[in-house]
Amino acid sequence: MKNILFITADQWRAECLSCLGHLVQTPNLDMLAKEGVLFLNHFANAVPCGPSRASLHTGMYLQNHRSGTNGTPLDSRHTNWAKEVRKKGYSPALFGYTDTSNDPRDYPPDHEYMSTYEGPLPGIEPVVPMSADGAAWAGWLENLGYTVPEPTALLYTQKSDQIEYEKGGSVPAPLALPREHNDTRFMVDSAINYIGEQQDNWLVHLSLLRPHPPWIAPEPYNAMYSPEELQNFERQPDIETEAKQHPLLNHYLHLPYHFVTNDDKKTARLKASYFGLMTEVDDNLGRLFEFLKKTGQWNDTLIIFTSDHGEQMGDHWLLGKMGYFDASYRIPLIIRDPDRRADKNRDKQIDAFSENIDIMPTLLEWLDLEIPRQCDGLSLLSIIRTGLIPENWRKAAHWEFDFRSVVSGQRLEQSLGLTQDQCTLNVLRDENYKYVHFVNLPPLFFDLKSDPGEFINQAKNPKYQNLVLEYAQKMLSWRMNHDERTLTHLVLTEEGVISRNHPI
Repeated sequence: MKNILFITADQWRAECLSCLGHLVQTPNLDMLAKEGVLFLNHFANAVPCGPSRASLHTGMYLQNHRSGTNGTPLDSRHTNWAKEVRKKGYSPALFGYTDTSNDPRDYPPDHEYMSTYEGPLPGIEPVVPMSADGAAWAGWLENLGYTVPEPTALLYTQKSDQIEYEKGGSVPAPLALPREHNDTRFMVDSAINYIGEQQDNWLVHLSLLRPHPPWIAPEPYNAMYSPEELQNFERQPDIETEAKQHPLLNHYLHLPYHFVTNDDKKTARLKASYFGLMTEVDDNLGRLFEFLKKTGQWNDTLIIFTSDHGEQMGDHWLLGKMGYFDASYRIPLIIRDPDRRADKNRDKQIDAFSENIDIMPTLLEWLDLEIPRQCDGLSLLSIIRTGLIPENWRKAAHWEFDFRSVVSGQRLEQSLGLTQDQCTLNVLRDENYKYVHFVNLPPLFFDLKSDPGEFINQAKNPKYQNLVLEYAQKMLSWRMNHDERTLTHLVLTEEGVISRNHPI
């Protein structure tokens, strides 16, 4: 038997594992890391959800798959891991979501996939989808006797008799629903039930919403982490000082829903709930892991745990995922290969740079499938089984951010002096330095050894000029090595599909 459990938890920062000494408690993921390999320098290749997952599922950099924003269709000429594993007889099952904007040329205009960027990845069977309206979860709650509100997003509400922390409460107000009826429990239970019914090899992609907002944790997770201890943020003394670093940062620090206020109690409350939701995910994954062990499937199953991107959580006065800071892109990666060849490297931590584009090649090689030429990533399997880093392995992480707004593009043109085609950045980040390249905006250069918080832009510092030039050349070499494919760039708007033939 060769089974695969591919888990993504949405918006999970890399350091948030208790095996790394972090405050958040994750004993079951710690166990998985002890029995597998933990990659310490793992990065998403894009933000937000849609572009990041397009890279995760196709093994391609954003500059090549071109699904640059939530709502930019993923060209159907690209294959993905779900399509490829079908060649081996697998029928990959989805529990959750892939945030795929499907190619409109493959469906009639009135098809359900054409009204959302949250469609399923082509090739995968959405057994229990978790769309924005939470229909599957809401239906389950209705069967339990709950009255489901309209819109169903109102299921994520706090207990009405609780005072919020920043208004005088002792802890963050909990979710009104009990933990046994929360979305994480529902989705993990659904996956357990499905796996229990399988008679042959199975492949499950468990894509959990948490710890993505809304940051309201059910009891007892709401009270596990004291906001009093969490009012420590990586940031400048005030927003005005922070905003001086770069025009793009200034833009986001004045954009609604992207910056935090001076109310540190509120921001700390959000962080406490964020951590609580992580422990809730960990507890439920523990039940799934225990089920695999009890049913004798643990040693037949490749398990991959990662995320689509990180979260700023008050650092640099920001909320969400955007820009160029590590907090938005550095994410966990744990892989447990049950093969005996991996035994000698269990509980190993790898410092080499890995990226989400490496997941598809790893998964396919484990199944002895050919890795498509389109993949920009590399399989991690040899590292997992030998503990050795190949000589030609990447020496840095790379990511991209397409920050255009199709709906409100004029706002970017007015605040940054950019056209929508110029709203892009590329990052090259190694052990010592980070170089951020923009189109028609000044670059950034951080000395990570002396400035790990990424506060001081050294791009104009004469002492760093040779290094800035060296890293600009490295960036150019990387882009030429992973050369852009001249593909039609499609943007899905309320008015229809816009076609563009320009590079990202």
